[in-house]
Amino acid sequence: MKKIVCICGNGLGSSFLLEMNVKAVLKDMGVSGVEVEHSDMGSAYQGMADVIVCAADLENNIKRFGETISLKNIMDKTELKEKIIAFMNK
Repeated sequence: MKKIVCICGNGLGSSFLLEMNVKAVLKDMGVSGVEVEHSDMGSAYQGMADVIVCAADLENNIKRFGETISLKNIMDKTELKEKIIAFMNK
């Protein structure tokens, strides 16, 4: 996995929070060399990342752009970590 993009509706608050949480989780896992950035849904395109992280309410709109990790609670780092591990073990 080389790139993760975190997406929310406007690409400002929620996606930036997700980006910070993904970076913290990857650091906690000892994973390095993964580019993490955030964006808005309107700028998304297919193949923009190895995996896209978003809130569950956006999943149906985002999954057409690639592998997607959707979160029920974007504040929950435990849920995020479990889903990143599951994605990495595919």
